[in-house]
Amino acid sequence: AEYMGRNAGRTGLRHHARRVNMKPDGKVVLLGDMNVGKTSLLHRYMERRFQDTVSTVGGAFYLKQWGPHNISVWDTAGREQFHGLGSMYCRGAAAVILTYDVTNVQSMVELEDRFLALTDSASPDCLFVIAGNKVDLTGVCASLPESEDKHQFVKPTNSSISTKVKKQVHMNDAAAFYRKILKYKMLDEVNAPAAEKMCFETSAKTGYNVDHLFETVFEMIVPVILQQKAEGLPQTVDLNNCKTAKNTHSGCCR
Repeated sequence: AEYMGRNAGRTGLRHHARRVNMKPDGKVVLLGDMNVGKTSLLHRYMERRFQDTVSTVGGAFYLKQWGPHNISVWDTAGREQFHGLGSMYCRGAAAVILTYDVTNVQSMVELEDRFLALTDSASPDCLFVIAGNKVDLTGVCASLPESEDKHQFVKPTNSSISTKVKKQVHMNDAAAFYRKILKYKMLDEVNAPAAEKMCFETSAKTGYNVDHLFETVFEMIVPVILQQKAEGLPQTVDLNNCKTAKNTHSGCCR
């Protein structure tokens, strides 16, 4: 994977334009409120480690090679002042990962109230995935499933488990939101992927379920990518039309 920069503010987006040499075949976009851990999830998957991060300004992306396809994975700002950029980043997206914090019910509310409408510019065949991050805070993911790659897992300390936070959003809440998305998009629930396949709980800090999330998405969007290629739909973001923004940093995501 190749990282194309982070916190694209006044100069960052122009920097991307100079460095991008490979045209992506498909696009995946992470949406969600600030501090839900979008950047940390992407960093955990691509860089194989966790680090606290400052809030993303504007947008940033990685290029991921998946079989013969180049997939751009976009990290977007959750801050309200950058909200308008989300629709631009979603344009033509093959998949959108709507991310929330399992310990913060308001982060789920924000997905429906603020972020869902941004996906109107996505591909008509766009897949919608719901990811509840920070399950490590609830003390429920002390270890990875045996099938997971152990080297990427950082075992929580006893102190981190003992100071667990109450879980405010559960998988049935995520499934209910997924069904709302299908209604909003006027999609037939019978023909759409089942909610249990599209809803995930993750921990960017420990690595729990992170690979499973991204690799499921990549595998599922291959038919969408092939369809988009057949229809000649654009997969790039027009960086020249981006408004500049102050490069401010605050808050930590996990």
